[in-house]
Amino acid sequence: MTLRLILMRHAKSGWDDPTLEDHDRPLNDRGRRSATAIGNWLVANQYLPDAAISSTSQRTRETWELVRQGFSQTQAEFSKALYLASPDVMLGIIRKVSGAKTLLLLGHNPGTGYLAADLANANPDHPQFQRYPTAATTVFEFGQTSWSDIGPAQGRIINFVVPRDLI
Repeated sequence: MTLRLILMRHAKSGWDDPTLEDHDRPLNDRGRRSATAIGNWLVANQYLPDAAISSTSQRTRETWELVRQGFSQTQAEFSKALYLASPDVMLGIIRKVSGAKTLLLLGHNPGTGYLAADLANANPDHPQFQRYPTAATTVFEFGQTSWSDIGPAQGRIINFVVPRDLI
């Protein structure tokens, strides 16, 4: 059984209200368009998650709600531990997953971008992969049969996209 990981950074958030805590910042208009485009791309490519885990921040929650419109049967678990998490924390969360063949993990940079680079057995030929901009999404496949067995340099990237590729 091949495992598939969809690793996504939240879409572009707004900075309009300086009184908001970072955790509470919502998406801006560009972010909403980007999240919708990524969701449509996931559906068009049949990258449909069985399970999803997201940070608890407002911008990741909004990103998830827009991304999941094409596969609304998938429910997300919201984890405070993913808020600004390091790659090690994120990998620890992934390794605890059971029962899902395709997992979508939605978080923040720099952790998400670093985790993508750590998991890849080879980087994609895309100029934005190292920067991992907002709503960047990598789709990995792993030969392991359990999430608890995945680790660095074991993921084969089958696709990588950023919103500018789509809109």
